[in-house]
Amino acid sequence: MGVERNIFLDALKRRGMKKLMLLVCCSLGLWLTTLYGCKKDKASDSKPEATLSMRLTDGPAAYDAIWLDIRSVEVTMAGWPTLTMAPIRPGLYNLLDFRNGMDTLLFTAPVPAGDIGQIRLILGENNSIVVDGVTHPLSTPSAQESGVKLNLHQTLTAGGAYDIWLDFDAAKSIVVTGNGTYKLKPVIRAYSALTNGRVKGYVLPLNALAVVYAIQGTDTFSAIPDPLTGYFRFGGLPDGAYNIWIDANLPGLQDTTITGVQVNFGTETDLGTLTLHP
Repeated sequence: MGVERNIFLDALKRRGMKKLMLLVCCSLGLWLTTLYGCKKDKASDSKPEATLSMRLTDGPAAYDAIWLDIRSVEVTMAGWPTLTMAPIRPGLYNLLDFRNGMDTLLFTAPVPAGDIGQIRLILGENNSIVVDGVTHPLSTPSAQESGVKLNLHQTLTAGGAYDIWLDFDAAKSIVVTGNGTYKLKPVIRAYSALTNGRVKGYVLPLNALAVVYAIQGTDTFSAIPDPLTGYFRFGGLPDGAYNIWIDANLPGLQDTTITGVQVNFGTETDLGTLTLHP
């Protein structure tokens, strides 16, 4: 009887171990299925993204400095809440530091793939202009409250990297009132690498104080050559043919016009050195 009892107990133990192993396997399988399901759900919930870089550049103006207090940039994507981007360096930017193709990076960030509807540049209160060495405040009530609004029709593809430039036209953006105060009514173009026609060249003599205009129909763009080198550059020009007019401000020099300059997206047209003559 003792032997039979031991055999019986051993059988129960083996049976119990089988049940335990079966329970462990079932539990492990359920855990792996749940884990896989969570990962799958998480992957399905992730949204395709693109990388967006936004840069600030400027059209010229005859001032010593134009300081903008840039606080944030809002980007509206179709089907998404408005995205608010903080600049890499929030605060004051002198627009006149970014002429003739120079720019500064405001931010780089991942954004949902899709269509950009609108861009808003949010300014603070510390905006000013320097004229003949004197600093004047710039009033910008609308920009502070709701932002400077820009429309840009650009589709961002998942996995792509995109550069967008905010091109301030400094000369057109400054309004001098009758009592001698200054107001900022921003005139800004937004363009991308896909819509970036470029023209560059040099104007001599350096003391000509020339202004270069690119004219297409009713649209006019301007550039002021660098006083040390004569270099000028246009960026963000729409596709098409332009007349390039060089306005000589030095008495005794003649203006010069070059007609039919072709601008194509993705390429840079080099006009070489343009010399003004008596």
